[in-house]
Amino acid sequence: MGGKHATEWLETDAAGVVRAAGLLSAGRCVALPTETVYGLAARADDAEAVAAIYRAKGRPDFNPLIVHVSDASRAARLAHLDHHAQMLATRFWPGPLTMVLPLRDGAGIAPAVTAGLATIALRVPAHPAMRAVLHASGLALAAPSANRSGFISPTTPQHVAATLDGRIAAIMDGGACNSGVESTIVALRDEGWSLLRPGPIARDSLAELLGDPLPGGVQGIEAPGQMTSHYAPGKPMRLNASEAQGDEYLIGFGAVTGDCTLSASGDLAEAAARLYACLHDAAAASQPVIAVAPLPQDGLGAAINDRLRRAAA
Repeated sequence: MGGKHATEWLETDAAGVVRAAGLLSAGRCVALPTETVYGLAARADDAEAVAAIYRAKGRPDFNPLIVHVSDASRAARLAHLDHHAQMLATRFWPGPLTMVLPLRDGAGIAPAVTAGLATIALRVPAHPAMRAVLHASGLALAAPSANRSGFISPTTPQHVAATLDGRIAAIMDGGACNSGVESTIVALRDEGWSLLRPGPIARDSLAELLGDPLPGGVQGIEAPGQMTSHYAPGKPMRLNASEAQGDEYLIGFGAVTGDCTLSASGDLAEAAARLYACLHDAAAASQPVIAVAPLPQDGLGAAINDRLRRAAA
């Protein structure tokens, strides 16, 4: 869309939902709030609409997109949901879980959404505004994070505007996102399952239903967020720092106080919700280097550390 078009700001009220649904139906891109981060949505059945996402984001065309749908029955029209997928859907949908599932023949999804793979990444989001737009439009919406590719994921509408203003049709202002870390992504296979991206739903919660995941690493890019360098703040980063050195901007956690603190009380949920806001602040700060305090590796800490390692790559 280039930089010549004004980007509308929409409220999450009935009028905003109707306007967003109309723009999406017409093949335009709209940034929408979810419970994780803001998503840059476009109708998943329209190749031109999906191309507009790639143009706005500058996203590599080998990176698949997550498709957001209103409920599990809509998901089943696009993908094959086996017994394990049904179990996960019952337990975690709506919510921050994305499942990579076999794509149905004739699903009508634009090839760019799946990046040519025989699978599709599906999620039923919980955010009321996103759900309202899904129901009002009747569409399946491809919606990667609403930021230029390789930049920090957006958890406020202002973060969206920082890299996409003038490049997309509209931004729906839903305030700050609750989770602040992108959805957990799990791939379901005939022989078992693999965790492709840690997130708000922990590995142990999945294992309670599915048993242990398959051994070995993931082969190739199967889902969003797997690229080594991702969510980059554009500055060198030093992880597991107990204090700032020289000209570093310190992101603190727990007893380590910083220029920005993820959670003074050591609360991982608060840290996840504040992660990208602190990275945005650090990117804008005058210091040329970012240092980040140590965080636990268990539970939600695994997802936060995953994002930090990618940001530092």
